[in-house]
Amino acid sequence: MKRIILPLEMPAAKPEPPRVITETDAVDIWIARWLRVRRVEIMRRYACDPRRLYEIWEGRRFPEARERAKRLFEERYPELVDRTDFGKHRVIPRSNNAPGQLSLFD
Repeated sequence: MKRIILPLEMPAAKPEPPRVITETDAVDIWIARWLRVRRVEIMRRYACDPRRLYEIWEGRRFPEARERAKRLFEERYPELVDRTDFGKHRVIPRSNNAPGQLSLFD
């Protein structure tokens, strides 16, 4: 059996530069969410930060993309429409937005 000797320091893989998300991408991101594609897979597909996904799902970026995505989803996957939750994304409260809870310890 032939041994392969690797160099001690492998060159680091260059990370992909952040991609600019378009409205078409936003529509696809909504559809992927409704198809229950894992968030990490969506981030890999679009080479983006998770904050970009939440901007779309919370309606801060491309608010009209959700309705377009819903129409496309109904056309492409009519058998899944009755089993899909099209509800709005629940905004996760940030620690600085939540009221102080130190009084619970009094």
